[in-house]
Amino acid sequence: MSFVHFSRTGVDGNIAEIVLDRPKVRNAFHTEMAKEILEICRQIAKSDARVVLLSSSNSKAFCSGADLKERNQLKEDEWRAQHALFEEMYDQLADLKQPTIAVVDGYALAGGFELVLNCDFIVAAKTATFGLPEVTRGIMPGGGGSRLLSKRIGLHLAKEWLCTGCFVTAEEANRAGLLNRLTRSENLQQQALEFAESIAANAPLAVQSCKTSADELFGMPVLEARKQELVHYNVCIDTEDRIEGVQAFVEKRKPRFVGK
Repeated sequence: MSFVHFSRTGVDGNIAEIVLDRPKVRNAFHTEMAKEILEICRQIAKSDARVVLLSSSNSKAFCSGADLKERNQLKEDEWRAQHALFEEMYDQLADLKQPTIAVVDGYALAGGFELVLNCDFIVAAKTATFGLPEVTRGIMPGGGGSRLLSKRIGLHLAKEWLCTGCFVTAEEANRAGLLNRLTRSENLQQQALEFAESIAANAPLAVQSCKTSADELFGMPVLEARKQELVHYNVCIDTEDRIEGVQAFVEKRKPRFVGK
C-alpha cells in the first residue's frame, strides 16, 4: 500500500507533485511513509522536473507530524534509527535542486510543519493551521523547526511559537510573513499550480542557481557572500539558456529554455 503519490503536472509536464495520502491519521508519517517520501525526492533530484509541489490528498490535514502511536512501540535504538530516517527525508527535500512549494490546507503540525519549512515556498488556504507543539510533549522540533522558522518570521516570534507550542491560523501566519500566497481552500491547487508555472517558465539552471545562492548566502559575511554569489552567477553564463534568453529578448518572443 502506498501512502505517497507522485506524478507530473503542469502545461509541459515539468512540475513534479508529491501528494501525502494517509488521511485516517491526518497524514502522520510512519517509517514506511517516510521511506516513500525519501525515495520520491531522490527520483525527482535526478529528473528534469523544474518545480516540486508537496500537498495532501485531503483538505483536513496537510500533515500532523510523526506517527506517535508507532513511535510508542519502538525501543530506544529503534526510535533513534527512525529519527535518522526522518532527518534524511527532511534533508533530501530541502536539498532538492528544484524549487519546492508546500501546498497547505488543514493541519500542518509538528513534523508536518517541518516538512513545510523545508520547502522553499508556502501556499496556504485560509483554513490551514500551523504549529510546533513539541514542547507540550516533552520534546522539541527535530526536523529543522527551530532552525528554519526564524528565517521566515524573525527570531523573537519564532521563539514564541516554539516555546508556547501554540497553534497559528493561516491569517496570523500570513501576517507574520510565513506565507507566499494565501487563498481560499477551493482555489488552493490552482493558485499553487499557477505559482509553480511562473517559476517553471524560467531557465531551470538560472532558477536553481538562485535557490542555491539565496540559501548559501543567507547570514554569510558580506565579503564572502559577494564572492560566492559570483560563483553561482558564473554557472549561468556558459549555458545555452543564457544565449536563448538574450536572443528571445532581442527578437521580442517567448524564450524556449531547455535546461542546458
